[in-house]
Amino acid sequence: MTLTWARDGTCNPDNKGDIRLFHLDQQLQVLNMENSEKTEVVLLACGSFNPITNMHLRLFELARDYVNRTGKYTVIKGIISPVGDAYKKKGLISAHHRVVMAQLATKNSSWVEVDTWESLQKEWIETAKVLRHHQEKLEASSCDHQPDSPVREKPGRKRKWPEQRSEFSQEKSPEPKRKAVPKVKLLCGADLLESFGVPNLWKSEDIAKIVGDYGLVCITRAGNDAQKFIYESDVLWQHQTNIHLVNEWITNDISSTKIRRALRRGQSIRYLVPDLVQEYIEKHNLYSSESEERNVGVILAPLQRYTGDTHSRTTTA
Repeated sequence: MTLTWARDGTCNPDNKGDIRLFHLDQQLQVLNMENSEKTEVVLLACGSFNPITNMHLRLFELARDYVNRTGKYTVIKGIISPVGDAYKKKGLISAHHRVVMAQLATKNSSWVEVDTWESLQKEWIETAKVLRHHQEKLEASSCDHQPDSPVREKPGRKRKWPEQRSEFSQEKSPEPKRKAVPKVKLLCGADLLESFGVPNLWKSEDIAKIVGDYGLVCITRAGNDAQKFIYESDVLWQHQTNIHLVNEWITNDISSTKIRRALRRGQSIRYLVPDLVQEYIEKHNLYSSESEERNVGVILAPLQRYTGDTHSRTTTA
């Protein structure tokens, strides 16, 4: 494109075609600036996934649409993190099978993946620690991919004349712009949000960390009054700007509990779970009346831990 300069110092394209190209280039620059200012977000879903269902996958799509529409964020990845066996939930089958099913379910996804770190831990890991693990992982990865600092001239090279050295010293190397580290946000349903109110299921400081340091993207189902629950909780109310409620207008009541019930009764689960997941369940005969009795009578891991902590603090006081 040919440009001419007016007396007032402004730059003018020579013809109409160049003018259009000039304006298009300006618009692309503005769009690039707007995108660079958006915070990149990774959506993390923790849970049993016993088994993973089409609704679990749908949560990611609903959340990404909402988050991207805010204009403040860009979702770059989704992570499914199945809980480990030490969680001790009734009917919870082996983490190995649950991880494999999640991997099969996301096989054709271009942006949702499965992470095995939480499922491989020998002890149950709090959700706040899982969030911290993934945030630290992103920070470490970001450091590895930052532009290198300018390389200094190695000794032994040809000496510069005094004029060259003086001229070089006056020029400052431009500082490479450091890319912001993506932020992890917890993706959940309204049932998880409401579980914050169950005594001894969550530590109050963990709830504050989750909603304060990371944030929630909560998909609300029909009949859930998530906004009312936030209003009734001082901690959630304090961090309400970091809690994103997403209305699910096309309601879907699929749940893992109902899938397991259908399987115990010999009913079809086709179109409720991905086909590959259904095939895997049938091949390994994963869900039955016997598997549903697993961990019966065993206290849930967080209740064991936090009830004991509460009791010790009470007796000490």
